Amino acid sequence: MILQKCIKPFLPLLEKISPARHHSTAAHKTSLTSVETDDVSLLFRYLDGFFLYGFFLTFDDEDLFHWVDPNITDRSSRDFSWFESMWKRNILTNKGERYIGKLFSLSSNLPAFQKRFPDAKVLYMVRDPLNVIPSGLSLVTGVLDKKFNFWSLDEKIRMRFIDRLYNALIELLNRFHHDWTNNNINKENVLVVRFDIMMNDFETLMDQIINFIDIEKKDSLAKVIQDTAESQKSYKSKHKYDLEKFGLTEDRIKMDCKAIYQTFLS
Repeated sequence: MILQKCIKPFLPLLEKISPARHHSTAAHKTSLTSVETDDVSLLFRYLDGFFLYGFFLTFDDEDLFHWVDPNITDRSSRDFSWFESMWKRNILTNKGERYIGKLFSLSSNLPAFQKRFPDAKVLYMVRDPLNVIPSGLSLVTGVLDKKFNFWSLDEKIRMRFIDRLYNALIELLNRFHHDWTNNNINKENVLVVRFDIMMNDFETLMDQIINFIDIEKKDSLAKVIQDTAESQKSYKSKHKYDLEKFGLTEDRIKMDCKAIYQTFLS
């Protein structure tokens, strides 16, 4: 809280140099004061992790995914300790009792996370890969294009980058699926949330989540849920994805994510 008060006068200046300003707001509204994924902190703390690979290492002549793959280079103990230190400070300064994290990287290493935090409740979002994959590609390339004119680079370099990032996104999806279907995950502490249900039946889904994380549904919370449910019924994304732009087809994505469709989206 003290830190927030200290940096508040400098936020307008910091926003001008923040990488968040390069995001497409139609696809991903963000800023220095927005809720962001906790994984970003690993990039600024240790200069590695999935964000380093997704935005920079994918340009290398050699595929360096093994640098961030926890199955090969396991830094989970260090990373989880960093997350825990942040979460504890957040809870202390805000006088809270529970921290709600946002970590997309857990899909690659959830068994290890559950071993370190056995009481953690995990919400895992499942969305049609035909939306997830181009969304991820668009988000990253959009930032790179605004800052470094990505789409003006040599086509060979662009397509190599896109192919590697595509494979990494597919791997994140399929790795969670592998751990889920092989019972490597404590499913009692994981709730699979379908994106389509969240958009079409938000109130019912929120009741499930509230019961799952064991919190009281106060009147103020119920009002927010009701208002959100109403707004979601008329929501239409302003961001459109062009698969051809990324050299992709629906058939390829459906084939590479076949297991996801069969297990979670059938």
